[in-house]
Amino acid sequence: MKLIIILTLFVGFSNIIPAQTKIYNPDANAKKELADAIQRAGEKQKHVLIQIGGNWCPWCIKFHKFVGAHAKIDSLIKNDYVFLLLNYSKEKIENRNLDIMKQLNFPQRFGFPVLVVLDGSGKVLHIQDSGYLESGNDYDEKKVMTFLKNWSLGALNPELYKEK
Repeated sequence: MKLIIILTLFVGFSNIIPAQTKIYNPDANAKKELADAIQRAGEKQKHVLIQIGGNWCPWCIKFHKFVGAHAKIDSLIKNDYVFLLLNYSKEKIENRNLDIMKQLNFPQRFGFPVLVVLDGSGKVLHIQDSGYLESGNDYDEKKVMTFLKNWSLGALNPELYKEK
């Protein structure tokens, strides 16, 4: 009987306490990953979309899951961007990638996650405070889609804005 009670409690608590989701690699070589992403974006004529945050950040995990749960958003990112998760560790100062933060104009000032859009040469085009993409206790599909469409390579095509 004790075993049944213990197993019931264990199963009940395992459903309440979610497993720690790890999407960021604190040991990644962020400089190399960023350089590779910029190179691929240039070759594929795309922009780079960087999600900066850490495994300690619930809104970072939430955004990552949100993208995966919304096929249109996931597809838009895959079609128009080279996507990179860039770690900002709270655990180790050497894994905060402060040299990259400086290169990207200190996006951490907006909190986490923060989204950075680069062109195919690595030039910072936009830094997005992800709070503006929220609605209630989640992200807003329309706001995220609008953000992604407005900063895609196609949206910045000067031919679209010539007077006729």
